[in-house]
This record gives sequence, C-alpha cells and structure tokens, in this order.
Amino acid sequence: MPILTINNVLAGGVLLRAGMLFYGLWQDAHMNVKYTDIDYSVFTDAARSVWNGGSPYERSTYRYTPLLAWLLTPNIWLHPTFGKWLFVLCDCIVGYLIIRILRERKLSEQTAAAYSMLWLLNPQVATISTRGSAEATVCATVMAAFYAFQRKHVIWGAIWFGISVHLKIYPIIYALPMLIVLDRATFSSIPKPSLSLWGKIRYEATKQRLMFFLVSGSVFVGLNIVFYIVYGREFLDETYIYHISRKDHRHNYSMWFLPIYLKFFSPASITMGLLSFLPQALVVTVLGFAFGKDLYFATFLQTFAFVAFNKVCTAQYFMWYICLLPVIWPYNTLRLRVVPLFKSTVDHKKTS
Repeated sequence: MPILTINNVLAGGVLLRAGMLFYGLWQDAHMNVKYTDIDYSVFTDAARSVWNGGSPYERSTYRYTPLLAWLLTPNIWLHPTFGKWLFVLCDCIVGYLIIRILRERKLSEQTAAAYSMLWLLNPQVATISTRGSAEATVCATVMAAFYAFQRKHVIWGAIWFGISVHLKIYPIIYALPMLIVLDRATFSSIPKPSLSLWGKIRYEATKQRLMFFLVSGSVFVGLNIVFYIVYGREFLDETYIYHISRKDHRHNYSMWFLPIYLKFFSPASITMGLLSFLPQALVVTVLGFAFGKDLYFATFLQTFAFVAFNKVCTAQYFMWYICLLPVIWPYNTLRLRVVPLFKSTVDHKKTS
C-alpha cells in the first residue's frame, strides 16, 4: 500500500498543525517568550470591541478589515483559540485546493500529493498559521478564485477574488493576468478573425471579462460600503489609506529597510515610502502582461516581485507566493542540483 497518497499528506498536514498549536499553548503558559503572534492579541482585542458593540479600531494597531474581527468574535464567547483553529482550517483548505488544481491539470494522485507537501508539510507555513497570523484566510480565498477559474466558473471566481481583495489589497495585482486568461480562446476554439481597431476592442471585451469585472467589483465595493456605513472614514483610513503612507523600520526583510530606517524621523522618509511603489508597480505590471497566459506562473512571479519590492516585508508575506509554488513547480524547466559549495549550478531539463 503506497504511503504517498493525498489522504496521508492531508492527514499529516492536519496533525502537524494540531501538534504545533498545542505546543504553542504550552509555550505560552510556561515560557517568557510567547509562541502566539502579537497580531493575534490585536485580533482578539478588536473582536472583543466588536462583540461589545464598539469598533475594532478602538484597538490601536488594528489595521485590517472589520470582517476579520467579526469572524473572530468566537474568541470571546467560545474559546480564545478559536481564531487559530480557523486559520489552521483555512491553511488546510489551501492545501486541498492545491491538490485539486494539480489533479485538474492532469497530474497523478501520487504526484499531486508529493507537490502539495510543499505547502501542507511546510513547517514555516504551519508555524505562521498556528501562531495566529491570518494570512491563510487570504491565501484560501485566492486559491478558491484560481480553482474556480480553472473550472471555468467565472462568477464564483470573481466572488472569491472580490473577497480576497477586500481581506488584503495585494491580490488586486492578479486582475491583469485574470483578465488576460479570460479571452475567447479559453472558452471557444474559433480562431481570432482579422478586425478593425474598434472591432478588436469589441472582440476583446468578452462576456467573461465583463462578468469578472462587474461581479468582483460589486463584491469588493459592496463590502466596503457596508463597513463604511458602520464605521465611517476610520474604516478607510485604517484598512487601506494607512498602508500607503506606512513607515516601519522594524520589518527588516524589506529591501527598503535601511534607507527608511536612516531617514525615519525625516520628512524625506514619507516621500521615499511613496516612491518605493513605483518600481514595485512597474515590475508587477510587466510580469502580468508578459506571462498572463499562464495564470499560475504569472501570479507567482507577480507576488514574489510584490513582496520583494514592498517597503514592509515580514515572514507572513512569504505565504502569499508559497501557496502558488506547488502549482507551478511541476512545470518548471530548471532543476536545482545539490553540489559542493561554490560550485552551485542549475541543470536544464526538457519540459515534460
């Protein structure tokens, strides 16, 4: 009986996360250095404010959508670890969706199980979720959108995409490759005719693209309207606008860390932070155009570049592109070979 099966990998992923979560509870109770991420305390305090009829932004440093605080209200009335179990569930859902996507791409069950281990048995991914970081919720909605598009369920894909952008603004960069993929060739085998400029515009404005734009935009705008009505301008300031002018000299994974640190108390640091968006936006847009026909590869490159060029970068951000790695890795044309130090090489192999 084979050991490397989808069920075994999924079970291993669940057991790994459950074990780390229970260990985290022990460390929190017995050690000065806590296992739980400080963000989880922020989430819980915001959920408590919501449960008591207040605003999640009564908790300083809560810079997220109120939807997250609403989802975590069981932390108050059920159990303090509810949110961690929710994040672990989303984490495992991402792993399951990776498997479904790989199976849809005609990989065998054993091969899909092997590549899904890059996520499900990844200790960094499991650590981030069990410490109480909410990144898995965003990854789950993004992968749900991709899976829906792969199944050609445009409406469901657009709904999940709209939710993902509301949860965390960065998935908006995926709109470009998504729109490129939703061309007529995806849904029809009829060759592209020779048309005038106006005819080409009408030809490219496919039903699927219009549907994606309208549905995803409606979901995103609708959620924002609801929370703006409830929480007012504070919602926009803390959830979105804050991140445009944000300065943070402590998250030193960022390539902008040192110049922002050196100029932190200078007005020039604000300008520097705003200018950092320019190379980021340029690279992400070019990658989306260049590789847009391959949705997974394009979005992986976009996310990797977005994180690399971002003015704030923490370990949690790595999850944004790690969830796409198992989907693109079977189709890479490069094989990394372990060789002696100072003699690292890259072997080219034929694409299977």
